[in-house]
Amino acid sequence: MVQIGGGVEVPVSEDTGSRPVVSVPDAAAPAGLLVFDVVEGSGAVAQAGDAVAVQYAGFNWSNGKEFDASWNRGAQPFTVSPLGSAPVIQGWNDGLVGAKVGGRRLVVIPPELGYGASGAGGVIGPNETLVFVVDVVSVNGQK
Repeated sequence: MVQIGGGVEVPVSEDTGSRPVVSVPDAAAPAGLLVFDVVEGSGAVAQAGDAVAVQYAGFNWSNGKEFDASWNRGAQPFTVSPLGSAPVIQGWNDGLVGAKVGGRRLVVIPPELGYGASGAGGVIGPNETLVFVVDVVSVNGQK
């Protein structure tokens, strides 16, 4: 259970060896980028410029529905590189800095650091707050 503030809790499973189980609360979406280590890793720390391999699942705050997950593609890790300026949403570039290998991180991303007013691919609506659970597999190839 992760307390994200304002009395709002986001239940997130802690088993980094399996697909995350998440319950997005029925509450107003928080403002700003929120980052919480559900499980703090013990390996290398992700820093700007690194190549960070992750497993992830993404959910819409508005309805709690999963819209994407690396676990759905044979659990093949996805690499974010170079961290800080990778071709991913800015919330990932900002929210993964400081994560450690072996850890599970909850990242709540406001629309302005996600897909904004345009949404994405028909599965993420306009001005949607995103909830990601990210497991760090390796940093620069090191586990």
